[in-house]
Amino acid sequence: MATNGNPLVGVSKNIKQIGRTDLPGGGSVVVENGYAYVGHIDPPFGTSIVDVKDPKRPKLVAQLEVPEGIHSHKVRVSGDVMLINYERYKAKGEPQAGLKVFDISDKTKPREIAFYKTHGKGVHRFTFDGRYAYISPTVEGYVGNIAMILDMKNPQKPEEVSRWWAPGQWTAGGEKPTWKGTETRCHHPIRRGDRLYISYWHGGFAIVDITDMSKPKTISMLDWSPPYPCPTHTTLPLANKVMERDFMIVTDEEVGEKLNETHNAFLWVVDITKEDLPLPVATFIVPFDGKSTHEFRFGAHQPAEQVYGNTLYVTWFGGGLRAVDFSNPYIPKEVGYYIPQPGTGQKVVMSNDVYHDKDGKLYLIDRYDGLEILESQL
Repeated sequence: MATNGNPLVGVSKNIKQIGRTDLPGGGSVVVENGYAYVGHIDPPFGTSIVDVKDPKRPKLVAQLEVPEGIHSHKVRVSGDVMLINYERYKAKGEPQAGLKVFDISDKTKPREIAFYKTHGKGVHRFTFDGRYAYISPTVEGYVGNIAMILDMKNPQKPEEVSRWWAPGQWTAGGEKPTWKGTETRCHHPIRRGDRLYISYWHGGFAIVDITDMSKPKTISMLDWSPPYPCPTHTTLPLANKVMERDFMIVTDEEVGEKLNETHNAFLWVVDITKEDLPLPVATFIVPFDGKSTHEFRFGAHQPAEQVYGNTLYVTWFGGGLRAVDFSNPYIPKEVGYYIPQPGTGQKVVMSNDVYHDKDGKLYLIDRYDGLEILESQL
């Protein structure tokens, strides 16, 4: 995938571009009812709302700003409610962090209706099903981010339902961490049915029973770093059984907090049929003969969390977007890819997040510049 350490760009297989617009670098993208919502990496840019009803001609309709020392790089939407994170970022001082709630009944004029304030650094990635938000806040008395469920029945008054943390994080309760700093922390929870699948950075992941949402119960935890160098970023169950078994796709993240220089982050297939004994059964990696750097990362990051079948679309930073078929989960097979040209003013590609819409379109955001609208030919 590289020649003399330089990535191939502007190449694709079974995925084609149908539209593009320049936007400040993004951390996440979601799409609902003809609008794309993009959370940006660097202040003062916060969240953009883009009309994508004509995918060939996306049109910016609103853009929120954030204060210095905050980034709002994650966004989720359900109906007329939009949630965005406020996380301290290269902060001088201690700006207020947390989760903001907006009324977006008028897409051109998002209106803030609530701010769920948190202690410390704030909220990182999260998910939202229209009633509950599954977030990753920093909370006083705990080391690193934990998992929390918020009831959003009244969006103007988010209420904590429960929290879950890895043993050792609750220092105010007498627990003692066995790791350095915040290496073990919640990245983000994903709900499927009465389970939360929670990625936990260098703490691996947890499967948690939320049949009683007020009392989460740990079913199992699994951590593979060390010996593997990269932290766990996303835990995504497949939609249906494959070969009569249940599987979860797990991406590690190619990031500066690696435990050693090699290897680049890759993707795991984990058999979760027996939930109390999750079993890694396969991996997938994109070969690369160059060097991953802070400016140009090459490695796994984030799959589209919208799962409709056995083919998932996964951002691979400098490797663009990869389409991976898990019909045989023991032998993942790449069936397509799309590596963009670098965005305006940029030297390299950093494909960061992707949304897979019900109509099959893919919305790909770059960490440096640009929103691309793609169409799979698979």
